[in-house]
Amino acid sequence: MTETLAIPLGLYLHFPWCVSKCPYCDFNSYTLREPLGERAYVDALLTDVESQLELRGDFVAGRPITTIFMGGGTPSLFSPESIARVIDRIKEMHPVSGDAEVTLEANPATVERGLFTGYAEAGVNRISLGAQTFDRAALHRLGRIHQPEDVYRSASELHAAGIDNFNIDLMYGLPEQSVEGAMRDIDEAIALQPAQVSHYHLTLEPGTPFAAQPPANLPSDETVEITLQAALERLEQQGYHQYEVSAHAQRGRECAHNLLYWRFGDYIGAGAGAHGKWSRIDPDTGELEILRSHQTREPRRYQRDPRGAITWAAVPPEQRPFEYLLNALRLVDGFDEAGFESATGLRYSTIDAVVSKLRGRGLLEAAGIGRWRSSAVGRRFLNDILVEFLPPKP
Repeated sequence: MTETLAIPLGLYLHFPWCVSKCPYCDFNSYTLREPLGERAYVDALLTDVESQLELRGDFVAGRPITTIFMGGGTPSLFSPESIARVIDRIKEMHPVSGDAEVTLEANPATVERGLFTGYAEAGVNRISLGAQTFDRAALHRLGRIHQPEDVYRSASELHAAGIDNFNIDLMYGLPEQSVEGAMRDIDEAIALQPAQVSHYHLTLEPGTPFAAQPPANLPSDETVEITLQAALERLEQQGYHQYEVSAHAQRGRECAHNLLYWRFGDYIGAGAGAHGKWSRIDPDTGELEILRSHQTREPRRYQRDPRGAITWAAVPPEQRPFEYLLNALRLVDGFDEAGFESATGLRYSTIDAVVSKLRGRGLLEAAGIGRWRSSAVGRRFLNDILVEFLPPKP
C-alpha cells in the first residue's frame, strides 16, 4: 500500500483565452477570435482531470485538494454556470477540503455587474484582479482593455458579493512611470481594501512584442530601485507584509495556492498548457518519487484529445534541489532543513556546502535554527543564487 504523504495537494485549471494579448505577456494565452465555446472547453478540462486521476490516483490517494486556482488567460470570460460545473464535478472526482481556497483570476473589463455574486455562489471564495496600474495612459501603453473605473467597480462588487479575500496585481517600472506615479498606484490599490497586493516589475520576457521592440522611456535602474524600496515601506506601513518577492498580504490572508507552489507542494494541472507536480512514496523501493505533467499548449489540439496529449517526466534526485529552491527562496521566511528533506527525499547535507558558500557571499542568511532564506540582497539576485544549485552538466 502506498504511504500517504504530508505534502499538500492543490489543483490548477488553465483557461487560455483573452480578449486581446498584452505585449508583455508570455503566458500560454490566445486572443479570442471566435465564439468562446465554454461547454466544449469545460468538457475537455473535466475529462483531463478525470483521466489524470485514473492514471495517477495512487499519488494523491488520502490527500484532499486544499486549493483550487483558475488562471489564464482570462477565466472570467467563462460564466458562473461554467465555473460552478467545474467545481461541482471536481468535488465528485476527488475529495476537496471544506475550507479550500478557490481562486479565480479576473480581468476587470470582462466581469459584468452581478457576476461576482454568481462566482461566489459557484464556490469561488478568492479573486485575483489584474489591475496593473490606475494610470489611464499607462494602461493603454500596456495594451490593457480595462480602465481604472473597471477596477473600482470590481472591488466594490467583490465586497458586496462577500468576497473580501481578493488580490490586486500591480506593475512598476512602466514606461514613463515616476516614483510618485508608482506610489499613487499603491495608494489607490490599498484604498480598495484587498487582502493582498502583488507588485511585479515589468519584465521584457523573451518572445513577447515588448522584447522584440521595447517600449520607449522605461525608467532608469535607479528609479526602479527607489520605487521598489518606497513601495515596500508603504505597503508594510499599511499592514501588507511582504511574504514573497512580489507578494504582500494582510496577516493571515496570504494566498494558500501560491504558498503551496513556493513550498514545493503537489498540484494537479489541467487545461491547455498546464503542468502539474505529483509525489508519492514508491511502494517497492520506499523512495520518494516525483513526476511532472505537461499538457499540450494549443487549445484546439488540447480539446481534441485531453487524455492523450499529456506527457509525464520523472524529476531525478539531482534536479530536486534546484526545483525546490527555485520556489522556496522566493519566500521571505525561506525554508527549513526538515522541509527540504521531506519535499525532496534528500538529506540536507546534499546542499549544505552550497548554502554555506552563499552565506559567505551575503546572499543567504539564517532565519532561525535550521532555517535559511535569501538576504535582502539575495532576493534581488535570485538567479545568481539558483545557478549554484543546478546539477552539473554531464
